[in-house]
Amino acid sequence: MPDRPADQALISLRGVTKVYGEGATAFSALKGIDLDIQRGDFVAVMGPSGSGKSTTMNILGCLDVPSAGSFTFMGHPVEALDRDQRALLRRKYFGFVFQGFNLLARTSALENVELPLLYRGDGKEERRAAAMAALDKVGLAEWWDHTPAELSGGQQQRVAIARAIVTAPQVLLADEPTGNLDSERSIEIMEFLATLNRESGITVLMVTHEPEMAAFARTIVHFKDGLVDRIEQRRPVPARAGAGAGMA
Repeated sequence: MPDRPADQALISLRGVTKVYGEGATAFSALKGIDLDIQRGDFVAVMGPSGSGKSTTMNILGCLDVPSAGSFTFMGHPVEALDRDQRALLRRKYFGFVFQGFNLLARTSALENVELPLLYRGDGKEERRAAAMAALDKVGLAEWWDHTPAELSGGQQQRVAIARAIVTAPQVLLADEPTGNLDSERSIEIMEFLATLNRESGITVLMVTHEPEMAAFARTIVHFKDGLVDRIEQRRPVPARAGAGAGMA
């Protein structure tokens, strides 16, 4: 996929709707979303349950398709792609971090991080080198042979971040990435994400219910009743001294 013009948004939604069901049971989750996301931004998506934020994130991550409207990525119409083409786009350009970590319980941190490369068909030595580099970025290279049960919650989420970035994606989508962590570990993960965004230039899109976590973003998109209610541009929370060590 060739690069877009410099002044074009990395991601653009125009008039995007999403309707589930038909007839009397139809439900409009999105009612006409217009949204631009610039390359290298850190975007927090907020809103009450049922506001449309998760549906929008699923569309942005090529996990779902709009009922109507246009979705362009790097200037190319995603809605025109078939399922296999969307899967290829997702594997090449997107990384995903989930609230529940989604790590394989009986495999090492290294093997968990290698998984996207295994699905992509990379060779064993190439996979191992890339996975170790990703673990090093999140400060866990020395924990490569530990299983999830041998790691703290914050360490497990850092392994999940390493797995998401091992393919060098353009966009990292994080769905409530601190939802299963205590306050201190939550701040630690947010500082890692902010450092990754700042130093690696990865565009970060994050769903969160927590204003304290959204404060790390530069752009906050507020959803309400299936629409973008408002967009807030802000100065993100400054990192603590030494935060993000190992992420450079």
